[in-house]
Parts: sequence; structure tokens; C-alpha cells
Amino acid sequence: MREQKTALLINAHLTYPNRSEGKLNASFQEVARDFFLAQGYEVLETKIENGYDSEQEVAKHLAADIIILQTPINWFGAPWIYKKYTDELFEAGYVKREFLDGDGRSRQDMSRQYGSGGKLLSKKFMVSATWNAPEAAFGNDSQKLMQGKTTADLLLNITSNYAFCGSTILPGFNSFDVVKNGTPKEDLESYRAHLEAINIS
Repeated sequence: MREQKTALLINAHLTYPNRSEGKLNASFQEVARDFFLAQGYEVLETKIENGYDSEQEVAKHLAADIIILQTPINWFGAPWIYKKYTDELFEAGYVKREFLDGDGRSRQDMSRQYGSGGKLLSKKFMVSATWNAPEAAFGNDSQKLMQGKTTADLLLNITSNYAFCGSTILPGFNSFDVVKNGTPKEDLESYRAHLEAINIS
């Protein structure tokens, strides 16, 4: 009999009253929750803004087969509460050698690369992000600000933590231009299709 799999959904939204209440990110989180429940997964959730215990977050990560970060992009990164969360999470996972065993390098084997000491080899990680920026700002050399860089390039500071610990990074999902020209209904449908298309098996 196939063992039940587990999805961990992390919501990094930070509320700014009367300006950013988090409804869109909550809607994407709901889509993911419903999708994985329909697939027979156990679903664990963390809303960082509501508080968390680092040891419990480590346990959730160890239990999860797939981890999805749902986040707005504030000033070209996740809200500051997510940085605090990851510092505390990965430090707790490192201290007990549950996430990784050093940085991978070895004085006895000089061929071993930095970033090859991770223990989360069976895990998959994905970012689902909401942006004020339009899609045209990315992957286009004619754009002055990003100069051809992609959203994946910009979010390396997030995905690298998981890659460093051995996880596979899945293609992310992006909802663009949410302030001025957003298409939330269409994007929520596209997110369902994205989850179906990525390799979650």
C-alpha cells in the first residue's frame, strides 16, 4: 500500500492594514490546500505572521514531501518575517544535523562541492509569489531594471536555502501586476494547472 504523502504550505504574508490584507495569498494557499487534499496528501500549514515554534517547523519539514512557500514580493523579496523564520528554522535544523551535515566539503575528498551536505534529498520545494511587477519586466534584456534576469534569479536567496539542504527546486508560480492590472481569477485557475503539471510524485 502506498504511504500517504505530506505537503507543507507556508504563508509568508505580512499584513499592512488597509493596504495589504493578504487575501490574494490566502486564496493561493487555499488552492494548494484543496489540490493536495484531493490528491490524498496530508496537509500541514504555517502562517508565519500568526507565530510558530522553530522545533515544530523542523518537524513539519522533515515530515513533508513537498514544501510550498506562498509569499508576496515586498521590495524584491519575501517579507522580513520570512527571513527571520528561515534563520530560525534552518539554524534549528542544522544544530541537530537534521537538515544537513556541514556544507558538503571535505578535506579528505577535495572533489566534494560546497552545498552538497544536505539531508533533505527526498524533499521538493516551490515558491508561489504575488508581484506588483508585470511579467514583461523579467527575462527581457531590454528591461532596464532586471536586465534579463528571471523571477527564479531574483528568488535565489529563497530557493538556495532548500537547495543547500539537498531539496529539489520545482518551477515556481507567479501572479504578476497584482496592484494595477491583476487577473486573480485567471491566476488562481492557472495555479491549479501548474500544480497538476509539476512533478509532485
